[in-house]
Amino acid sequence: MTVTRIGLQIPTFAFQDVADRDLFEKVAEIAGVAERSGFDSLWVMDHFYQIPIMAPESDPMFEAYTLLAAIAARTEKISLGTLVTGVTYRNPALLAKQVTTLDLISKGRAILGIGAAWHDTEHLGYGFAFPSVKERMDRLEETVQICQMMFTEDRPSFAGNYYTIDQARNVPRPVRASGIPILIGGGGERRTLSLVAKYADACNLFGDQETIRHKIEVLERHCATVGRDPGEITKTRLGGIVIAKTTAEAEKKAQRLAKVRNMDETRLRAYAAIGNPDTVAAQIRDYLDAGLDGMIFNMPDADDLEIVALAGETLSKVIV
Repeated sequence: MTVTRIGLQIPTFAFQDVADRDLFEKVAEIAGVAERSGFDSLWVMDHFYQIPIMAPESDPMFEAYTLLAAIAARTEKISLGTLVTGVTYRNPALLAKQVTTLDLISKGRAILGIGAAWHDTEHLGYGFAFPSVKERMDRLEETVQICQMMFTEDRPSFAGNYYTIDQARNVPRPVRASGIPILIGGGGERRTLSLVAKYADACNLFGDQETIRHKIEVLERHCATVGRDPGEITKTRLGGIVIAKTTAEAEKKAQRLAKVRNMDETRLRAYAAIGNPDTVAAQIRDYLDAGLDGMIFNMPDADDLEIVALAGETLSKVIV
């Protein structure tokens, strides 16, 4: 089963001329256009502050699962998930319950995207512990195991170093008997991709074509170690897309983006597919040739509904 082929991530909620009380209506509009134009999944970040690479931390930020549940009620077929949930933010059993609730509200469209968490400033501000990388990775492994069990088993128990459940109920059950797909984000070669091989239905990577090709080779080696077919795992990349009807328009937008995010030309080109529909399509094909099953796109101008539609229509012709 392919978890997603064409995903849209909404990276910011600082929409021009939209008051705070109207922000959700704008998000719902974006989701609806994305669904109709060809995107098959919609993603939001699991953060409480805006992250530095995107915009000032004082910009608006929704709580992810509350937002996704509201979007679920306004959409019909697009899959919904976080890219990605920080493992330190929620007790694993509570997380499993939240994602199951999202799955039921959406009639089987939830995806659990999860990772080891990284934003130390956010942890400090909200009072979350921010343990070592090793401990966060250990917690990630235990959390994924607990969520898998609660998605598929009746009253499972688990005793780990950090988390336990004791005949935990998760009723009503997820819509799919096989459980809710789990996507693990990150490309750490020793631990993260090993966890993907053991547990995940999908992984999300970062980097240029050469980096993606290498990460997939590493994942395949981990799969061989545990006796798993790597074809069972949906492999995606998160990157940007700056698209317009003409290349000149797209380039102007790209340069504005580079200035806002303090990117040099090399970083900009490595991060985003930029251009008119034909140019963007060619860049996307190069990534698919590196071994990806799909791609998730971060759209800095997602509040422009015409551009969201143009992106969806373009991508759905390339990623099939």
